Amino acid sequence: MAAMSATSSLSLGFKNLMNTFTVDVQRAESRPLSVPLIAPFTIATSRLERVDNVAIRIELRNGSVGWGEAPILPFVTAEDQPTAMAKAMEACDLLKRSPSMTLGSVLEEIGGVLPGHEFASVRAGVEMALIDAAAKSIGIPLWRLFGGVSDSIITDITIPIVAPAEAAELAAKYCKQGFKTLKLKVGKNLKSDIEVLQTIRVAHPDCLFILDANEGYSPNEATEVLEKLHEMEVTPILFEQPVHRDDWEGLGHVTCVAKQKYGVSVAADESCRSLVDVKKIVKGNLADVVNIKLAKVGVVGALEIIEEARASGLDLMIGGMVETRLAMGFAGHLAAGLGCFKFIDLDTPLLMSEDPLLEGYEVCAMLVLLLAEQTQVTEAVTCSPVQLSPCVNAITSSSQPSQLCCSRIKEQKPCLCGYFRNPNLKKFIETPNARKVADTCGTPFPKC
Repeated sequence: MAAMSATSSLSLGFKNLMNTFTVDVQRAESRPLSVPLIAPFTIATSRLERVDNVAIRIELRNGSVGWGEAPILPFVTAEDQPTAMAKAMEACDLLKRSPSMTLGSVLEEIGGVLPGHEFASVRAGVEMALIDAAAKSIGIPLWRLFGGVSDSIITDITIPIVAPAEAAELAAKYCKQGFKTLKLKVGKNLKSDIEVLQTIRVAHPDCLFILDANEGYSPNEATEVLEKLHEMEVTPILFEQPVHRDDWEGLGHVTCVAKQKYGVSVAADESCRSLVDVKKIVKGNLADVVNIKLAKVGVVGALEIIEEARASGLDLMIGGMVETRLAMGFAGHLAAGLGCFKFIDLDTPLLMSEDPLLEGYEVCAMLVLLLAEQTQVTEAVTCSPVQLSPCVNAITSSSQPSQLCCSRIKEQKPCLCGYFRNPNLKKFIETPNARKVADTCGTPFPKC
């Protein structure tokens, strides 16, 4: 595990890269990135059973390929998947038409096409892909580019809003796996929340935990939860977004009571969506911590907020929407490289039933290990047998495969060994006709 002293300002390496690296885009595209979750993910404001995000792929003329991800979370991001795909393609078309220019200039152009909060998620995905491609071009991993403080991080793990018995089971599972901090989603029903907290406290008294209300409480309910926990002799290490994002007075009140009476820090998440919001929080002492999410403000915006928060004495948390290892990996590199985050919440890939990515970081218990020799993933593939449906006719009738069929076989090749382990799929894919189609397409099936 590499370690260096934390820098007091944004990494000079990244600033240098923005001013000196010339971006010349050859190809740029967006792709749907849909992955089912192991179980429904319920928070105070929404429920999710699968992620329907957007992957962005940018290839430079030097051959380097960068990847980014735009997460789509109902009630949080402004876009649905089709809208995000369209906005991402708008940015990709701009990149393909643009002349060579510095990375900083390109990022500024993208900020102009996708300004403000409305399409910040898409902007973040495009920025990730550009920065990833640039880092690969010069052979430097992202964590080192962002400061090189460390090549690994430790994340918490989230328990969504579920019944007390299920919450206790999840807590037992995660504690056994080595996680030291549990993040508990609350804010939908005060009575149920307290029951869950009591159950987990009895079963796992040694676990640290974060409360995340996702705007679900009134100020009075938020302070009531803290009082109940105080009676149980439990002190959460953080209380995240206790009240509605626009209830600034309520946020300030809960922050004051939480700190002075219970010694609990309060984090602004949904209330922190811009540099202006951070300055407002600082001026009014409205929170102790701000949660940085790339999808809320973009990569460039996040770096600006980080500098402002550190200069103002606010503590930092890094989190995400419900994202795959693509966006989580980038955020992990950023957090490890800067080394300035007190709270790290980059766990959502662990909640997914499939992993659509090749390479990237490795997970070891509660450690997210960022591989020094890699910047990001090398390929993003949605592993789904349905993607091979254009090949059904060619396989069953021994006819010539279509161009779309050949394209899908090439895209799904990294997934085929997984399909071979499914008896029903294996009978279909491992037929002579299927192999003949693959050979005709110039993409022979792998030996698994």
